[in-house]
Amino acid sequence: MKSTVEHLSPTRVRINVEVSFDELRPNFDRAYRKIANQVRIPGFRPGKAPARVIEQRIGRAPILDEVVNEAIPAKYSEAVTEGEVRVLGRPEIEVTKLEDRETLEFTAEVDVRPDIAVPAFGELAVTVDDVELTDDEVDEQLDELRARFGTLTGVDRPAENGDFVSIDLSATVDGEEVEEANTSGLSYEVGSGEMIEGIDEAIIGASAGESKTFTTKLVAGEHAGRDAEVTVTVNTVKVRELPEPDDEFAGLASEFDTIDELRGDLRERLSRVKRMQQGVQARDKVLEALLEVTDVPLPDSVVDSEVEVREHDAVHSFDHDDARLEEFLTSQGKTREEFDAEVREDAEKAVKTQLVLDSIADAENVNVDDNELTERIIYQAQRFGISPDEYVQRAQQSGQLGAIFADVRRGKALASVVRLATVTDASGNTVDLEELFAPRSEQAAEEPASANADQ
Repeated sequence: MKSTVEHLSPTRVRINVEVSFDELRPNFDRAYRKIANQVRIPGFRPGKAPARVIEQRIGRAPILDEVVNEAIPAKYSEAVTEGEVRVLGRPEIEVTKLEDRETLEFTAEVDVRPDIAVPAFGELAVTVDDVELTDDEVDEQLDELRARFGTLTGVDRPAENGDFVSIDLSATVDGEEVEEANTSGLSYEVGSGEMIEGIDEAIIGASAGESKTFTTKLVAGEHAGRDAEVTVTVNTVKVRELPEPDDEFAGLASEFDTIDELRGDLRERLSRVKRMQQGVQARDKVLEALLEVTDVPLPDSVVDSEVEVREHDAVHSFDHDDARLEEFLTSQGKTREEFDAEVREDAEKAVKTQLVLDSIADAENVNVDDNELTERIIYQAQRFGISPDEYVQRAQQSGQLGAIFADVRRGKALASVVRLATVTDASGNTVDLEELFAPRSEQAAEEPASANADQ
C-alpha cells in the first residue's frame, strides 16, 4: 500500500491511498466465503461453491463492492497510523480509481488536530481572591448544623420568612388545569427559593386554611415558559426551634466535648473549602490566560458537531419542541439568533480548550492510570446517584468511556500548567495549590458541616 498526506489547511488533510489487488487477496477470500453462504447454487452445498462459479452466477461487481467496502476502512486506518495523522471526526472518502485485478485508489479528507505552539507555563500569571473567613460564616455553619437537630412546632399566626409550611398547589394556563403542577401536602421552607418564582411572596402573611393566587412562569413540563395562574393553600405553619449551641449540643452533634472545639473544627473545615474554592478559581483563571495567549485554528466539522450536541441538549429539555424553546428564550429576553451565537461561541471555546490540553498532554507525556480512571468513574457515579458498575455500563453503551479517559488526561495536563503558573492572591501572597491537586479521596472535608452530625 502507498499513501501520502496533503495538508489542505492547518486543520484538514487529504490522505491519498493506493492499494494493489495482490494486497486484497484476503479480502477477496472473505468476500467469496460470505457471498457463498448467502446464495444458493445448484450442485453445491451452502458455502462450498468455488469463486469461479460464484462469479459466473452473480457477476464480478457484487464481489468488488464487498471487497472495496471492507478494505477501505482498514487501509484508511493503516494510512492514518503510518502517516501519524491525528484525525478528528469521520473522513469523507472517495474512490478515485478502481481497475479490476490491478489497483484500488481512494482519497480521504478529514479534520486533524492542528499543531499548537503553547506558551511557557511559567510566564502565565493570575490573581485570585483572598481567603477570608469571618465569625459570621462560622456561625452560619453552626446554625446549619443546629438546624439538622431542630424540631418543628406548630404556630397559630400568619407564615413568615423561614417558617415551614404544608401547602397544596394547583395551576392553570389559559384557563386549563395543569395536571402535573397539582400537588397536596407539600412541605416547604418559606424563603428557601427552591420553588417557583412568586410563591414566597404569596405564602408570607397567609394563615393556615388561607389560599392565595399569583402569576408566574412555569419552568418545566409541557407548559414551560408559559404564564400560569397558581393557587397555593396553606395547611399548617410551623417554626423550627434550634437546640442551644452549648457543650451538650456539641456532644450530640459531633465527636467533640465542647462547643468551642466544635466551632474550631467548623472553622478549619470551612477554611479548607475556601482554599479549595480559591484553587478552583486559580485553575479556571490559568486556563483562561492560557487560551487567551494560544493561537488555535479550529476544525469546522468538530465545532459544528459540538454545536449540534449543545443545541440537541437544549431542545431536549423541551421535549424536542423548537417552538417551546423559542418561547422560553423570548421569556428570558433573548432571541434565537442570540442563543445560537452563544452556543457557537461556547462550542468554539470548548473545542479550543480540548485541543490545547490534548497538545499539552502529548508534549508532557501525560498518562492516566487505572486508579485515576476509577476515581473519576466513582465520582461521576456518585453525581448521578448510580453505582459505578451501572455508570460504566452506560458509558460503554453510549461510547463515552474514551471521553472519560480524555477528560481525566486533560485535567492532568491543566494541573501541570497550573503548578508552573504564578498564582497570587489579592494581597500579593503566593498561593499554595497543592491541596487542589490532592486525590479526591483526600478531599473529604468539602462539606463544612461535620459529617458526624448524622451519626
